[in-house]
Amino acid sequence: MTNEQLLGSQTARNGFLNEDDIVEKFNNWKTDEVAQKWLIIMQYDLEDIEYVRAVKLHGYKTDVQAQVTIKLKNAIDVQNLQVKLVSNLRGFNQIDKRWVEKYVIMWEIPDEITSILKRYTGQTKPSINNSKDKRRMFANEFSNIEQENILQWINANKSLIVSDILKGRGQFSAEWMLVAQKIQKNSRWILKPMNFCLNHFGNGNVVITERGTFKIGRITMQRKGGDGGRDTANMLQFKINPAELFDF
Repeated sequence: MTNEQLLGSQTARNGFLNEDDIVEKFNNWKTDEVAQKWLIIMQYDLEDIEYVRAVKLHGYKTDVQAQVTIKLKNAIDVQNLQVKLVSNLRGFNQIDKRWVEKYVIMWEIPDEITSILKRYTGQTKPSINNSKDKRRMFANEFSNIEQENILQWINANKSLIVSDILKGRGQFSAEWMLVAQKIQKNSRWILKPMNFCLNHFGNGNVVITERGTFKIGRITMQRKGGDGGRDTANMLQFKINPAELFDF
């Protein structure tokens, strides 16, 4: 196995435009060199594989599920991939977005922290006069005590938060992250185990930035915004730059 295969990063002559391209490559694994490299990274011996069937999923952290049948074992192994297609290598990609109430249920968020998050997203109006944005509050506009409390809460629940927003839960939780440039030819790609991604993006301090947003390691937690002023702008979202993985 080459160093590039071990690193999980290579170039595909035929690029990636959407998840359907990933599914097609897996389903044509016998002749598709890129799919063969993915399977090798997943520690399969190609000679042991009898059949691969990939399907696209919706509504889960897993975008593509590859079902691998092993010869002589009558067993089907399943690999769940989260696919990140990026056109701008410096851009950010939304990894999770929900109303604050949904996160309250997921993480048993106490009332005090819920109140801060709702003012942060604009679901509840600012509790101060002359806020920088009359619709919501920035993280550095909360009182020192409130800032300290939410940073302590995030730190105490950091592992759970990072796992839920990146990997997810249950049978469709993602085990791999596949990042590919969204271009037609000579597309770079990298395939990394999700545990690597959890460490890469989640490790680091929980801080409030100068711009008034929350950072959890390399993950940004912010108000969604946009949406033409619709209520959904007041949802809480988490973002990463998946292209960072090309450097590892």
